[in-house]
Amino acid sequence: MNSTSEGLGGEGTALTYATVSGRTRRRLIFDRVIPWVLPLAFVAVLFPLFDMLFWIGQKAVPTFSWATLTETQVGFGGGLYSMILGTLVLIALGTAIATGLGIAAGFYTAEYAPPSVASFGRMAGNVLAGVPAIVLGYFGYYLLVLYTNWGFTTLAGGIVLGIFMIPYVYRTTDLALTSVPPTQREAAMAMGARPHQYLLRIAFPIALPTILTGIFFAMALGLGEAAPIVYTAGWSSTPITSLMQPTSFLTGAIWLFYDLPPSEGTLLTLAFQAAFLLILIVLALNVAVQVLSDRYRRRLEGLFE
Repeated sequence: MNSTSEGLGGEGTALTYATVSGRTRRRLIFDRVIPWVLPLAFVAVLFPLFDMLFWIGQKAVPTFSWATLTETQVGFGGGLYSMILGTLVLIALGTAIATGLGIAAGFYTAEYAPPSVASFGRMAGNVLAGVPAIVLGYFGYYLLVLYTNWGFTTLAGGIVLGIFMIPYVYRTTDLALTSVPPTQREAAMAMGARPHQYLLRIAFPIALPTILTGIFFAMALGLGEAAPIVYTAGWSSTPITSLMQPTSFLTGAIWLFYDLPPSEGTLLTLAFQAAFLLILIVLALNVAVQVLSDRYRRRLEGLFE
């Protein structure tokens, strides 16, 4: 009996050692390979960005000048001034609409809505975020351009751009508010605060850095859209003077000028300059939101201590 037990024990021990040894080898291989694989993955992610920057910069920078920013496109020449102005107006309108409605909807979903309504709202926000931008462009074209008889207007473009941006601001606001520690609510209610006081004076300040990130992210996405604006804001080479007139914009220049034949070299150059300028604007937005969020978070560091 003892010999049998010892034999079984010996076999079991040998099997255990073999299993442990195999696991150890796999872990050693994993530990040696991962330090090489992860940097390669990091480079693979960044390579398309830097390759794109180099390619666009190579075609845009040599002819980029102050006149590019201050002159209006006339015929086959000129600069990007009217497109820059139109882009700023469109993104300002879209951001105002998306921020107002998105934050309000996020407040309601996070703090006031019944669970079933909140769940439906989140699902609807995700669905809206997944709708192709060109579909929103067609929607805006039929509703704002044709049905209202506005024609192609900057206002219609700004409204459609705002609809495109709303789900990102809404979902970010909702997630930011629901991520506030429950102890903050409990402490506020214990001190006699009303729900709206807790929301505006405690939860919102804590969630603000994340909400700002969502707003700037939505702005960056909006800056890169062309199709929904082409179908609603139209195109005009003259600088915008009214919201009820068409306007030009940077992504529209890329959309319209990039497919021109090489003989139209000036307009093709404008397309590359518009792309280069858009990249710089998006980069500036990312840096700005990072700086603002870091500063605000430092002010709130002692809140939970």
